Amino acid sequence: MRDRIDYQIIVTLGPSSSTPEDWLNLYSAGATAFRLNTSHLTVDELSGWLERYTIFQADQGKSIPLVLDLQGSKWRLGLFQSQELKPQSEIELVLADQTQSPGQLPVPHPDFFHAAEFSSSQIVLSDARIRLKTIKASSEVIRAEVIQGGKISSRKGITYAVSSYRTERLNTKDHQIIEQTRRTPYIRFAFSYVKDAQEMAKYKELVEPPGYLIAKLERQPAIDQASMIADYADELWLCRGDLGAELGLRAMAEAVYSLSQQVRKIRTPVILAGQVLEHLTSNPLPTRSEVCHLYEMLASGYQGVVLSDETAIGKHPLESVQAAAMFR
Repeated sequence: MRDRIDYQIIVTLGPSSSTPEDWLNLYSAGATAFRLNTSHLTVDELSGWLERYTIFQADQGKSIPLVLDLQGSKWRLGLFQSQELKPQSEIELVLADQTQSPGQLPVPHPDFFHAAEFSSSQIVLSDARIRLKTIKASSEVIRAEVIQGGKISSRKGITYAVSSYRTERLNTKDHQIIEQTRRTPYIRFAFSYVKDAQEMAKYKELVEPPGYLIAKLERQPAIDQASMIADYADELWLCRGDLGAELGLRAMAEAVYSLSQQVRKIRTPVILAGQVLEHLTSNPLPTRSEVCHLYEMLASGYQGVVLSDETAIGKHPLESVQAAAMFR
């Protein structure tokens, strides 16, 4: 594989990479764009990030893209105190923006509860790190048993392991973010949980030219329609975390393999996301397996990577970018 001048390294910002000094170091190490997950920020918090980032760009005298990752039609938990879910315990999912009870998790999406009768009894959270089994469901409360436990916190993703139900639409916050930022030249928009080309076409109409749109492929229908979705997007991101939560590990691997066979035929750049260099979240060096896999994916036609926990909350954000940049 020859050195790639078009190789993108998109770095997610967070507590481990929150200052202009961090951004300069990461950019110097090889970052080509930065990303903010707006699902974890209030509109006011996002405004603060944007203000600091605009000053940073002016100081550098160059335009460095900033991707605003929108929630899209993805379901996420509301606000609550972080808690540990223990196997064989019971938990209530309640229709609410926030709760204070340790025995409840808020889900601010009415359609999540409506989807219960069209879905499997298994519910997965936080990229399938936590699994629940439905005991009883109503239009505002789902009681469930914890099958696979762990620590859970606000704004983590939640979905059914298998579901034929979904309503594709942007929430009020997403619309507000787009309205406030779509005329900012360096801003790009990533849309989560895109289902198909028809949905992506609606987003292209919403974000006026020359807006830059990214479609996140996290569902089987999106994998199946990747080449058609590309007609309405400037980039495609293969997001293996939520894809694995939706499909299960084996089916996720099959879907990734299927897409990888057609990457070179897709007319827009396809970027790899989801635990690309996960070992670097807590260790200063990647595993040999990660390095070999990254090389193989780039050689097959992927045009870059998205670093998530590695740079947002990890202990070694700079080393993560340096490792990703070894194939530049």
